[in-house]
Amino acid sequence: MNLEPVRHAVRTYAALQPGLHAVTDRYVAIITTLLDDAGINYLSIAGRTKSVASFAGKAVRTLDGAPLYDDPLTQITDVVGIRVITYLQSDVAAVAQLFADQLTIIDDRDLGEETARDGRFGYASRHLLIASDAVPERPASVQVRTILQHAWAEFEHDIRYKGTVPAEHAPDLDRRFTLAAGLLELADREFTEIRNRIQASLSARRPDFDPADPRISSQELATFLATQYPDAAWSRTDHYDWICGLLLELGITSLDELGGLLASVDMDALIMRMGYRYPAGAVRRLDDALLAVFGERYVGLTGNAHRIPLLTSRLERLSGRAAAG
Repeated sequence: MNLEPVRHAVRTYAALQPGLHAVTDRYVAIITTLLDDAGINYLSIAGRTKSVASFAGKAVRTLDGAPLYDDPLTQITDVVGIRVITYLQSDVAAVAQLFADQLTIIDDRDLGEETARDGRFGYASRHLLIASDAVPERPASVQVRTILQHAWAEFEHDIRYKGTVPAEHAPDLDRRFTLAAGLLELADREFTEIRNRIQASLSARRPDFDPADPRISSQELATFLATQYPDAAWSRTDHYDWICGLLLELGITSLDELGGLLASVDMDALIMRMGYRYPAGAVRRLDDALLAVFGERYVGLTGNAHRIPLLTSRLERLSGRAAAG
């Protein structure tokens, strides 16, 4: 096999690789902004740029004695890799919907679904190849999976690919990995059911709060929003804290005040103008309602200083009679 094309590709990649770290960082920033803006709950977002050694190892792979990649520089698409870890499977689907709405999807594979179609348990992860006009240099490979799927994949990879499994133990360990994958899938489903039960119970009651405290606490707000937007998913814990600060800036210091304000908002019209094509989280729904009511004043709040262009763009979509009364 002529290895010169591979050697040339590796040398070229070695020259390009240092500059790709900035590309990776930009994708992490874009994805973080998208998920935060949508109010989708997630555990972490991390990026990595493929090392030269890892690229070389992949570039020399063969299939039936022939090179697997004729043009490694274009065919190896995971040199910029992003991993999004969520809590629940429904959040994985929400992230994928958001990407489809806001970015260009080049490829989308649900490996867990593919495994299930074969009647097996095993590796489960959503793999998307995305592109963004803001990062014209190259696409990014994004893995989206739950924290339980991530734990299984990391442990399985660590064990299997470091040569630590004796051949005589491989069948039994394969069986145990399969059993663990099935148990984790069941656990994912149970966590989803727990979340749904809690969310339903929260939406059925009005939260208690301390009338002597001039602030709305994040826990009180989370319970209140579950009542206000029962069809919305939970948002990240720190996002409830953050929007409580915005409410305080607006002088809204009680749930009664907030409830009266939101009663004046035509939510059907607001949803139509925003055209959500992904499950917007509870904080995002409140964020849009406050933007519809207060307009430029809301954009100018100190707590919104980091996202003025984004809010300005959303305000343009909300222009018109998004609020009544």
